[in-house]
Amino acid sequence: MALFLNDQEVAQLLPMGECVDVLDQAFAHAGEGKVDNRPRDRIRMPGGFFHFMTASNAGQGVFGYKAYPSFGGPGSAKMLVMLYDYQTGGLLSCMEAGRLGQIRTGAASGVATKYMAKKDAATVAVVGSGFQARTQLEAVCAVRDIKSVKVFSRREERREEFAKRSGDSLKLDVTAVKSAEECVAGADVVIVITSAREPALLGEWLSPGAHINAAGGNHWMRREIDEEAVLRSEVIVVDNLDQAKIECGDLLWLEPRGSFRWDMAKELQDVVVGRVNGRPSAGSITLFESMGLALEDIAAAQLVYSKAKEQGIGQELPF
Repeated sequence: MALFLNDQEVAQLLPMGECVDVLDQAFAHAGEGKVDNRPRDRIRMPGGFFHFMTASNAGQGVFGYKAYPSFGGPGSAKMLVMLYDYQTGGLLSCMEAGRLGQIRTGAASGVATKYMAKKDAATVAVVGSGFQARTQLEAVCAVRDIKSVKVFSRREERREEFAKRSGDSLKLDVTAVKSAEECVAGADVVIVITSAREPALLGEWLSPGAHINAAGGNHWMRREIDEEAVLRSEVIVVDNLDQAKIECGDLLWLEPRGSFRWDMAKELQDVVVGRVNGRPSAGSITLFESMGLALEDIAAAQLVYSKAKEQGIGQELPF
């Protein structure tokens, strides 16, 4: 019988370190030609959008999809992942995917940071302090020995709350600062996770050797980083080129200007399997643009499902 798992159970079964590892493996499978990932579809509805994304992974033995509406009202974006057996087509699990999405989005940046940031990276800047920012920082801390963090967002109370919460949970020195420029100065890893339509990160602020995780701009109308940040990046990596060409506002805005071509961007799978060097030198500035993939959802869901079966967690569905 298939298992139903709620958000609380999913979060319990998906610690960040394990999620980073399973996504690392999933991108390796993609690099070996074992994955079929389809870009997110968005259907316009009278009150918002319906989003649908699907993938299969022969390496993990699963396929599935994530679906969710976004209508703008409270509780409208209930996310569900449906996970199926690759060989039989049988339904394995239906699980709520709000927390799963938050954790796997952070974990994807963790995988990129593992291959693209300096090995001795110790300082992090976080621009943005919302729901997704917490797991972005947690994932970076899972792959590097981070000593200190600065955070900036426009609302003082939000950044102060983020600093306290993250400092307590990660046992780190996390300081809220008054400007994005102050936040980014000297940082080894820069996380940008906002819904900004105009750049929240300027390239002139970046120190040599910085790695950027830009994870909030998955719509052509959004820009989190400016042109100089892209141009200063020696390596530009996206989680998936087909999806980035539809959604990555940071790069889509630059293509008509002639300052960026899509052959300048590489895929994370090629970095993971070693076809692309994610960090050419200690002084290289590197950029990861994260759109969020169905591949990541089904990889995380398969891990959650396997652990749930082992531990007897979840509710059996009558089919």
